[in-house]
Amino acid sequence: MTDINHQQSATELALTEAIHPEWDEPIICRVEVDLPSWLSQLAGGKDWEVYSEAEEENCISFAMREIAVKAPKLAEVTLYHNGYAVVDVEGQSLFDGSLTAGTSDCAHLTYYHADSGEKIILN
Repeated sequence: MTDINHQQSATELALTEAIHPEWDEPIICRVEVDLPSWLSQLAGGKDWEVYSEAEEENCISFAMREIAVKAPKLAEVTLYHNGYAVVDVEGQSLFDGSLTAGTSDCAHLTYYHADSGEKIILN
């Protein structure tokens, strides 16, 4: 019975690959984050701005500050290229985890064909 299931699965996989040849193409996954809105969710406050950024080989870090307040809070947001993020506000860790796990409405995944740059729409 197991061999029949394996044969059926292999047949279904071959059929799926024939129907969806685009799955054999390399794709790019891009994580887009609305940093001011996300920081407002995590730390409170209404308006945040990026005042500097630094790019490393495996991540990009943003120095942010609250605006339109007398004593603005300062934050550092580090986004790693693998979808992981770390957020510190006033030296306190507020987030340390994956953005791709659906933990925030401010982060969105978008997929593109690597060769053409055309956006891939998922159902």
